[in-house]
Amino acid sequence: MENISLKEYINKIPKAELHLHIEGTFEPELMFKIAQRNGIKIDFDSVEELRAAYDFNNLQEFLDIYYAGAKVLITEQDFYDLTWAYLERANADNVIHTEIMFDPQTHTERGISFDTAINGISSALKDAEKKFGITSKLIMSFLRHLPQDDAFETYENFYNHKDKIALIGLDSSEVGNPPAKFAEVYNRAFNDGLNLTAHAGEEGPPEYVWEALDILKVNRIDHGNRSLEDAKLTQRIIDEQIALTVCPLSNLKLKVVDDLKNHPLKIMLDKGIKATVNSDDPAYFGGYINENFIQTANALKLSKDDIYTLVKNSFEASFADAERKAEMIKQLDEFEN
Repeated sequence: MENISLKEYINKIPKAELHLHIEGTFEPELMFKIAQRNGIKIDFDSVEELRAAYDFNNLQEFLDIYYAGAKVLITEQDFYDLTWAYLERANADNVIHTEIMFDPQTHTERGISFDTAINGISSALKDAEKKFGITSKLIMSFLRHLPQDDAFETYENFYNHKDKIALIGLDSSEVGNPPAKFAEVYNRAFNDGLNLTAHAGEEGPPEYVWEALDILKVNRIDHGNRSLEDAKLTQRIIDEQIALTVCPLSNLKLKVVDDLKNHPLKIMLDKGIKATVNSDDPAYFGGYINENFIQTANALKLSKDDIYTLVKNSFEASFADAERKAEMIKQLDEFEN
């Protein structure tokens, strides 16, 4: 692969995406289509006006429009269509494995049943494996701005959908909602044998990453940028090979970094941290996974070896079984050769 450009290399290399909120893939065109299908009035008169509203200033402003958009999702078909649209984009970007978060509380508090959301999403994931060969894991995420009691109520649904839910996650407004707030529900998930992840160290301090590791017992950290502010924490992440699911364009859009040239991804790689590249909420943050790779590679002057490492990290940090991991790494090495 020495003779192709870095951009072409990024576009063609097989990869996994581990940090993706399915509600955050809601493109304005599809939102309008589903709103019209369901007879729901949204607060924008055109796709262009809605897209302009995606120019927000911080995490909370993003979340406000994110939740407003989610209200048009009513039926299993809506959730299927949303998920399928992402999977088509993922396939075009040569994603061969994806781990998708969904926020059931965003929907159940609107009167949409848990079953409606998860069945629509899961059906699309199964169809994508048949059509594209994309394997997947589904992450049931708790909204951290809501009480832990709400998370416990949501967690009860796991027992009826054990065949669909592989992981537990924690997202939404980070500052003021430390991981420790959810210690008991995570302990239940741990005892039920689920893999665990949580957003920590995006806008929140390094202490939140410590809590996620020590109190929630997570296997992986979503974001984790601010871990680098704590040398002892950074060393632990390196020593224990705790993967960070980094989202560069999200970090730029939400002002976690002021310029991609100042993004810590290259520092993470140079320190030996198992960092990965992901798109987070790509409809809102200006790019799916390949665009995240391309823009970040250009800003940080990443090499093909760096890209290879990031992609291999994504396979190793995934919660695919050992056989699937071996298949993906083999596919990566065959691509290289």
